[in-house]
Amino acid sequence: MKIIIIGAGGVGFYLAQRLALENKEVIVIDKNTDAVKRVAENIDAQTIVGSGGSPRVLKEAGLSKADIFLAVTNSDEANITACTVANIISPATKKIARIRNADFDAFHQNLMQYAPHIDTIINPETEVVNTIERLFRVPGAIEVNEFAKGKIKFIGVRLKENSRLSGLKLIDIASEIGDKSLLIAGIIREERLIIPTGQDRLKQGDLIYFISEEKRLAETMSLFDKYTRPSLKAMIIGGGNIGLKLAERLENKGLSPKLVEIDKKRALFLAEKLNKTIVLQGAGSDMELLAEENISDMDMVVTVTGDEETNILSSLLAKKMGVYKAITRIDRFDYFTLMPALGIDQVVSERVSAIDSILKYIRKGKVISAVSIKGETAEVLEAEALATSAIVGKPLKKASVPRGALIIGILREDQVIIPSGETVINPGDRIIIFATKEALPRVEKILTVKLEFF
Repeated sequence: MKIIIIGAGGVGFYLAQRLALENKEVIVIDKNTDAVKRVAENIDAQTIVGSGGSPRVLKEAGLSKADIFLAVTNSDEANITACTVANIISPATKKIARIRNADFDAFHQNLMQYAPHIDTIINPETEVVNTIERLFRVPGAIEVNEFAKGKIKFIGVRLKENSRLSGLKLIDIASEIGDKSLLIAGIIREERLIIPTGQDRLKQGDLIYFISEEKRLAETMSLFDKYTRPSLKAMIIGGGNIGLKLAERLENKGLSPKLVEIDKKRALFLAEKLNKTIVLQGAGSDMELLAEENISDMDMVVTVTGDEETNILSSLLAKKMGVYKAITRIDRFDYFTLMPALGIDQVVSERVSAIDSILKYIRKGKVISAVSIKGETAEVLEAEALATSAIVGKPLKKASVPRGALIIGILREDQVIIPSGETVINPGDRIIIFATKEALPRVEKILTVKLEFF
């Protein structure tokens, strides 16, 4: 697969890095010489210094043979222009544009009407807000993902020291708790992913990923001594695009969050823009300010400034002052492994959101959605089962499911099925697959045609 990326900034760099690791043919174009040099020195990708809206540059990059064209610069106008020119040169290439317009929802509708040559619009900032909103609804979780029209939840929780599940083998859990429907898909232990068998034991401190029907989520969370009481009192630290969108989202749900913004001019703008939000001008690391605003009464603090160190410090300070949960925005992946040791589990990332937005267009087969788990460690894919697939029409215990992959959920019409070894997948079923990065190429094959064809 050949992919052209316009923009070598933070999002473009990470996309190029991730896709190159999957042995995709990646070409990165940017006008900034230093940004292009950084890509060339760190990533196995072809680089070109130039404008993504230049027909000459795009032809030089071999656009006519590209499968996907990603325009992810920091300029909406540049991304739209690049996609417009790309469509003239190669209409068959799928074009994806990053748009950061503050009025994204209305803008999205108008843009798709007047610029139908752009196949998909992604907005990583909006996806970060969506992620935070899901965490608000299930504050006991480390990660919350939704599949099958929201009917299937894929949840990550940290196992407490005194949990009744600690020390149990997976094969013994059903008899111990009287619930046979609990399906544990993966375990992160000391930053290592385990696709568990029945003989694996759960240990305190494990990050456990499990599948649950939406209607049984509260019941399933209680098995891990976690609860689904939504957060009602929230403080947002950072009034950039993400902070503003999150405040608006919470206002629409009838909440009145507090928002801390260090820049006086921006704080005044936010105060005029927002209706129910209390806007405070100051630093999120100012203990006196936080104490005055009764931060210990907050259910959740969300730190989403543009500075990662500020976000980490503010989150640690908030937790020390009595906040139940802190959600921290981080984009540097070398920071991710440090967070649990610091007591910060709930992390959101604009770069992870960017790759999740495009994964379904990169994967083979009829993939409906896909999300990354723990950076590049694993993925969860939702796909339609094809009649030609090797996993259709036989019990899963006899199906050709690759090592390192697990079928964790099925949606058949409106029926949610948590599968066992006896479950048979029918053509047209929506299937949820948890897979390590090593297993992904073979997972893609079973989503297309029978393995014996290869």
